[in-house]
Amino acid sequence: MLTNFFQSFVENSDLYAQSIEETAIMVGYALVISTIIGLIVGVVLVVTRKNHIYENQVIFQILNVIINILRSLPFIILMVAIIPFTKLVVGTTIGVKGAIVPLIVYTAPYIARLMESALLEVDKGVIEAFQAMGATRQQIITRVLLKEARPGLILSLTIGAIGLIGATAMAGVVGAGGLGDVAIRFGYQRWDPAVMLTCVIFLIVIVQVIQSLGELIAKRLRRR
Repeated sequence: MLTNFFQSFVENSDLYAQSIEETAIMVGYALVISTIIGLIVGVVLVVTRKNHIYENQVIFQILNVIINILRSLPFIILMVAIIPFTKLVVGTTIGVKGAIVPLIVYTAPYIARLMESALLEVDKGVIEAFQAMGATRQQIITRVLLKEARPGLILSLTIGAIGLIGATAMAGVVGAGGLGDVAIRFGYQRWDPAVMLTCVIFLIVIVQVIQSLGELIAKRLRRR
C-alpha cells in the first residue's frame, strides 16, 4: 500500500501540487469570508435572543430560520440550487472560482451556529458585572463576549474549517478542482486506487494539521 502511495506521489507530483493549491485557494477564500459572516451572525443571534442586551425576537427568529434552512441542505444540492446566483456573482459555475460562492453559502451558517454556541458559554454573571459597572452594549460585545469566548471561537473555527475541507472534496464531483476532483477523475473514473489513496492521505494530513493547530491556539488562549 505504501509502495503504491509513493509511486503515485512521484508519478503525479505536479497534479497533486496543483490540486492541493486549488484546495487551499477554495478553503482560504471561503473560510475567511464565511468566518466574517458567521461571526457577525453568531453575535447577532446571541445578543438579540430573549433577555439579552439587544433583545429582538423578530431579528432572532428570522436569522434562526434562515440558518436552519441553509444547514438542512446537503452541499451538492445547495451547489446546484444556487447556480444562477453563483453565475451572477463570479460569472461562472465551474472550477475553483465557481465553487467558492456555494462553499461560502454552505459554510457561513454552519460557522454562525458554532460561534453562537461558543458565545453562549460566556458566564452571564460576567456580563451582568460589566453592565453594573456602566459598560455600554458595544463594550460588552467586544470586551466580554468575544474576549471571554476566544478559546471556544477558535475551536468552532477549527471545526468549520475541517467541514469546509470536506465540502471542497465533494465539490470535486462537479469539476470544481482540488483533491476531490483528482480523486474522482483519476482515482474513481479511471479506477486507480493509488491515486484515491494518495488523495485520502493528503486530506487526512491537512485535517490533522488544522485540528492540532486549532487545539494548540485554544489551549494557549485559556491560559491567558
